[in-house]
Amino acid sequence: MDALIQLNPAAPRLPAWLRKPRRHSDSVHRLQSELRRLKLHTVCESARCPNMHECFHRGTATFMILGNLCTRGCGFCSVPKSRHPGALDPEEPANVARMAAAMRLRHVVITSVNRDDLPDGGSEHFSATVRAVRAALPEARIEVLTPDFQGDRMAVARVLDAGPHIFNHNMETVARLYRRVRPQADYRQSLDVLTFAKRYRDTCMKNALVKSGAMLGLGETPEEVYQLMRDLRAGGVDIVTLGQYLQPTRQNLPVAEFVSPANFDACREFGLSLGFKMVFSGPLVRSSYMADMVADQA
Repeated sequence: MDALIQLNPAAPRLPAWLRKPRRHSDSVHRLQSELRRLKLHTVCESARCPNMHECFHRGTATFMILGNLCTRGCGFCSVPKSRHPGALDPEEPANVARMAAAMRLRHVVITSVNRDDLPDGGSEHFSATVRAVRAALPEARIEVLTPDFQGDRMAVARVLDAGPHIFNHNMETVARLYRRVRPQADYRQSLDVLTFAKRYRDTCMKNALVKSGAMLGLGETPEEVYQLMRDLRAGGVDIVTLGQYLQPTRQNLPVAEFVSPANFDACREFGLSLGFKMVFSGPLVRSSYMADMVADQA
């Protein structure tokens, strides 16, 4: 276990396993044009995901609702920030459903910025978007990746009541690094959100799987990674995703280490030994990357 994560300070450039060519520009531009026409955002673009070209070419994208301005300033994230993001777009739920239907998605992933300026954290808007997609694509599977809603259980329940098939809230990192990586969040609060989602699902006969994810390479220790996975499993989480943190801009936190594919494999084996239904672990894994495949296997 001590060899789980190896620091490689002598590697100034991305290792070979993290280099991904950008292709399929035509597919990317076409999809972006349609998204802009409907005034929609994707986390793929705003968070500078390295898999964007691949996913857009596959005809998939992760919709980001509640606007494109986040009220928090997490050290790892390149989504634009603002204390006053402005009013919500009342047409956004319908436009997400319209775009998902036009893309003929069988697995729709909906995430959002944090909107701590709103009394309900944007949960009603989140719920409305899920319901609109369900109406437009009744056979599709819907996955939500929510903020912590500042621990508001009613907000979490409101999203679950809309009927998503998968409820995801990312832990992002280990407990010790929260103050630096997620200064406006709390490790225990995020765990409580996931635990509540699991209990609410069981109590109210919801069939949603519970999912979470984290980034490696921010300076965590091997045992901290394992403890995070133990905490998630104890909270009833079904699916875990683990990927390499990559610094999106110079204003974001630097990469502390590059984790090898073999070490990501070790994480997957450890997670499966804990009883997770699915552990998707690899350098280029992101929370919503290949989400349809992950859900199929879970």
